[in-house]
Amino acid sequence: MTTALYRRYRPETFAEMIGQAQVTEPLMTALRGDRIGHAYLFSGPRGCGKTTSARILARCLNCAAGPTDTPCGTCDSCVELGRGGGGSLDVVEIDAASHNGVDDARDLRERAVFAPARDRFKIFILDEAHMVTPQGFNALLKLVEEPPDHVKFIFATTEPEKVIGTIRSRTHHYPFRLVAPAAMLDYVEQLCTQEGVSVEPGVLPLVVRAGGGSPRDTLSVLDQLIAGSEDGAVTSARAVALLGYTPAELLDEVVDAFAAGDAAAAFAAVDRVVQTGQDPRRFVDDLLERLRDLIVVAATGDGASNVLHGVPAEELERMSRQAVTFGAERLSRIADIVVGALDEMSGATSPRLQLELMIARVLARAAAPAPASGAEQAPAPGAEQAPRAEMPQAGRFRACSDCTAGGTGRDAGVRRTGTDTWHPSARRTGGCHAVRTCRAGARHVGA
Repeated sequence: MTTALYRRYRPETFAEMIGQAQVTEPLMTALRGDRIGHAYLFSGPRGCGKTTSARILARCLNCAAGPTDTPCGTCDSCVELGRGGGGSLDVVEIDAASHNGVDDARDLRERAVFAPARDRFKIFILDEAHMVTPQGFNALLKLVEEPPDHVKFIFATTEPEKVIGTIRSRTHHYPFRLVAPAAMLDYVEQLCTQEGVSVEPGVLPLVVRAGGGSPRDTLSVLDQLIAGSEDGAVTSARAVALLGYTPAELLDEVVDAFAAGDAAAAFAAVDRVVQTGQDPRRFVDDLLERLRDLIVVAATGDGASNVLHGVPAEELERMSRQAVTFGAERLSRIADIVVGALDEMSGATSPRLQLELMIARVLARAAAPAPASGAEQAPAPGAEQAPRAEMPQAGRFRACSDCTAGGTGRDAGVRRTGTDTWHPSARRTGGCHAVRTCRAGARHVGA
């Protein structure tokens, strides 16, 4: 039986944390300068290192060589709070989701009175702190406000706004963030090397995308792929099938059909999506992702590899040819249609119908003539030109006082030329004369 990757590679020092420099650097500076607070609030999305950082901070505070920004890793406290340790008696982790009432707060207050059994501080880590009731927080307020010198509090939560203000204002608040894709990709590549696992090109970007910026979620996905691999090799086909993404070949088929205006090929690809049991919403989301990549390639050219991390060279070359075929403007128009379809598919009872309508809209837009830009196009030879309406000159049409007043909003469409007011909807009766009726009911005769 093997241990999960996220547990085997759980960071033991702040230096091992990835993508959280806004938290680790200030904490390490405070530890070096011996400016340690009595209560901390760690907030951020799930799986980004809040509880791990709380344990690292506890190691730093209770290390035999500490307080230090780099725990020694050999003393009893560091070993007990390490990856394989069973926990320290002086570091109490409390699941606030199930210990969130007044009675639990009173029990914590009674335990905080006693001195640490061995280490320097008695540290209470309250995970899921937003689950504590307001009454429970109020019961803790006095203790958090003026704790004994040997007591430290670390609150970890995904919803800091649910922690009452009187508690939050007495803590040092450190916000955690999701890890950037580039940093996460480098991390999982290094981890695969340490594990001795070979991964086909294009697999790790899918793993990073499935993880959504959470290191724990990303390692869980990678662990699942490694567990299901044969001979220590993770194939692209198995990763795509397991994670539910659309195969790149199918996306290329749809994009090429759009480029050629081939409705038969486009609808055949849609049928393959449905017949293979794929989620139409996921297909549209993947298609939008591909269009985004093509827009980036069209905009950056040879520099696309600096933006699209982890994309194989042959796939970049193929996307470059597709981007040249479309052009950035056409890609942007298609992406707008796909975005609208993705919004309409949310909660739709027939996602396949929405998908097919989206394909039809894209093909119809491609078949429609491009709008003329710039100067007016010349008429075809031999074509009869319609008489061109003459723009009324100043003084040509005198408007009544009602229309003049209405020009400020009462009669929409009224325009002023010099000192006179005229309606663009004036009906010409020939020559330079016109008779028309405004909204006020007054007849206007052109002079």
